[in-house]
Amino acid sequence: MAAAVPGLSRARAAAAALLLGCCCCGAALTGGVQDQAEQFFRSGHTNNWAVLVCTSRFWFNYRHVANTLSVYRSVKRLGIPDSHIVLMLADDMACNPRNPKPATVFSHKNMELNVYGDDVEVDYRSYEVTVENFLRVLTGRIPPSTPRSKRLLSDDRSNILIYMTGHGGNGFLKFQDSEEITNVELADAFEQMWQKRRYNELLFIIDTCQGASMYERFYSPNIMALASSQVGEDSLSHQPDLGIGVHLMDRYTFYVLEFLEEIHPASQTNMNDLFQVCPKSLCVSTPGHRTDLFQRDPQNVLITDFFGSVRKVEITTETISLDRDLTGFESKFPEDELATEPLKYAEQLPVAQIIHQKPKQKDWHPPGGFILGLWALIIMVFFKTYGIKHMKHVF
Repeated sequence: MAAAVPGLSRARAAAAALLLGCCCCGAALTGGVQDQAEQFFRSGHTNNWAVLVCTSRFWFNYRHVANTLSVYRSVKRLGIPDSHIVLMLADDMACNPRNPKPATVFSHKNMELNVYGDDVEVDYRSYEVTVENFLRVLTGRIPPSTPRSKRLLSDDRSNILIYMTGHGGNGFLKFQDSEEITNVELADAFEQMWQKRRYNELLFIIDTCQGASMYERFYSPNIMALASSQVGEDSLSHQPDLGIGVHLMDRYTFYVLEFLEEIHPASQTNMNDLFQVCPKSLCVSTPGHRTDLFQRDPQNVLITDFFGSVRKVEITTETISLDRDLTGFESKFPEDELATEPLKYAEQLPVAQIIHQKPKQKDWHPPGGFILGLWALIIMVFFKTYGIKHMKHVF
């Protein structure tokens, strides 16, 4: 019996060692899962928004509209829906009388890429693009009657991309050659957004002359800013087109969009790569960026954190029966109430009838001046035949 005790002790020791090993493996596995979860939710945001602003009017500023529409196309391609994009265009180049190809806006000389497209939703256009409306969109101080499409409905879990293009100078950006927004006003608007918990992280990009001056006064946290030129430098245009008669884009935006064309929703490209897309040898001006207010390392910030739309999912081990819920739904609503006739656009908007209907026959009326000319002819014939001495017999 005494000899069996050491064996029992060794068995217990082996069992304890095995249990300890299992606990260590479980802890390591749990730690690995937590690291993966933290990596998955590293940005801390749950939704994306974009505010894209062109502040210039007139045909010779064609490139500014093309800049904005090109960024609009890229963010939509990467997943941000129109419901989360506020698009502001100060002029409608697609319908400008000087446009040789109406209803189009091109960003390349070969005219193969129409950035206007068939599904562009412009939220603020023409004289609606003002400094006041822009600041109201950012801060949420808009009238209750404003439609949902013109609102920035962000929250403290929103990553917001703000892109602006137009003519500017040291510390200001012009709106339609009639007013301007200063870097102080813009910085205060961002501070209001932070205080009202309207963003989680914010990426500000501006393509204008002396663009770096627009982010010098920023003081709110979690803001990363990029500009096309330093103070004292001009932001230059790119791709002149002889057919249209103007430049199609600006240099900085052109190379940024060329970079974004290589990005897909699952890309691991980070913001440091975006900082290098347009060196001075290509842009002629010196692009700048500011990251001191941003809490994360730009190397750990994905491009899609701002240019894409997140789709966070929660994994569960529980089984969810959809059939049971569907049965309950069907029992709640009788078939007579569910079997409603769907609405048809053809009945609401008879577009086909409008297109194919024959023009209405108009009543004939003599052209202007016809009656007067006829009376003049009668008088001339009368004078030639009878002379002025017979006028007394007429009257």
